[in-house]
Amino acid sequence: MFSLNSPEVQLSMGIGLFVIGVFTFWIGVIILVSRTTGRDVRTIASQTTRLAQKGLAEEIAGLVGNASTLLNALNDLVRTAAGIGIFLTIIGLLLMGTSIWLVLQIP
Repeated sequence: MFSLNSPEVQLSMGIGLFVIGVFTFWIGVIILVSRTTGRDVRTIASQTTRLAQKGLAEEIAGLVGNASTLLNALNDLVRTAAGIGIFLTIIGLLLMGTSIWLVLQIP
């Protein structure tokens, strides 16, 4: 039968944590780069700005109010995506640090 001793278990746990940490870190970086500067968000923001200008020119108060609400929602969307990216990046770094600490504790 196959048996593992304590240092081998610690080493395999450390390697597993490090791999998960690397994946989590890169997913966070990808989210930060792609989501916060996404083409769709910029397109919607520019269209909303033109809609608000048209509402001001034609004196339609409801249109301007809805455009303002949409811009606020887009701002919250970008902040949320950035927050998720930063959170995943920090968790990835913590997992990698924990795995290094765990491997250094092997006698």
